[in-house]
Formats: sequence, C-alpha cells, structure tokens
Amino acid sequence: MTPQPSISRTRPRDLLAVGLAAVLVGNLVIRLFYSSIPSLPLAAGVVLGVLGIAELVGGYVLRGRIERRRGAPPVDPLLAARAVIVAKASAVAGSFVTGLWAGVLTYTLPLAGDVTAAAGDSVTAGIGLVCALLLVGAGLWLEYCCRTPDDPDTDDRPERLR
Repeated sequence: MTPQPSISRTRPRDLLAVGLAAVLVGNLVIRLFYSSIPSLPLAAGVVLGVLGIAELVGGYVLRGRIERRRGAPPVDPLLAARAVIVAKASAVAGSFVTGLWAGVLTYTLPLAGDVTAAAGDSVTAGIGLVCALLLVGAGLWLEYCCRTPDDPDTDDRPERLR
C-alpha cells in the first residue's frame, strides 16, 4: 500500500520567497521597458481584489458548512479539496503579483514627482499591490476554513499547552 500524499499548510516563508523574487523580476522588467509600454491599467490590480473578496466570502460559507452551523448541508470532500487547491494557488499567485506590483512601485514612485505617467502608474501599482495582498490573505483564509474541526493541525498551540 502506497502512502497517500498529504497537503501541507502554505508556509509564509514560501510566499515571501516568491514575492521577493517577483520584486526583482518586476523591477528589472519595468526598468527595461517602461518607456515603451502604455500606462498601466487600473483594472489589472482591481481584478485580484474582486477575486480576494470572493474567496473571503466563499471561505466563510464553506467554514459554516464544515462546522454544520444552522443545519448546513455537509461539504463534499472533493469540493473541500478543490477549495484547498484554489486557496493555495491564490496565495502563491497573489504573492507573485504582489512582488511584481512592488517592483513596479519601487521604480515609478521616485519618478512620480517629475513624470506625469509615473504618478498615475504609481497609483495603479499601489492599488494593485493592496488588491494582490488581499488575494494572498483571502487564499490563506480559505485554506484555513477548509480544515475540519477534528483536524489536529487546527490547534496551533504547542502540545504541552493543550
């Protein structure tokens, strides 16, 4: 019998590593091509915020069903597994995009006083950064919400304090 792979929690250090690598990539790309690209669209960042809000709401609803609040129907295990996959993917993707927006912001913000386009792009990058962080938080929240009440990993206290 082969052991079943287990899905581990998303580690913050992994998200930080992805984000830091993306900061470098984003800053390098924007330095090389900033003069030849059009202004950054505001919708590029806002879309991630909308996805983050949807995941926050979905996590709350799913958590209620897992805990069987107010007679909620049980959650299909396959649905919960899919939600965990979406949560992990959202956290990693949000971390990457957060890094990209931070890389853009580190280049455009110092230029904002002298270049009109950089001022507008700084605002767009700031909004995109906040929305991408919202997606990271929502992904982590959804992952947390998918834990079962009897999951031993749910209690984060050390063994001696339980």
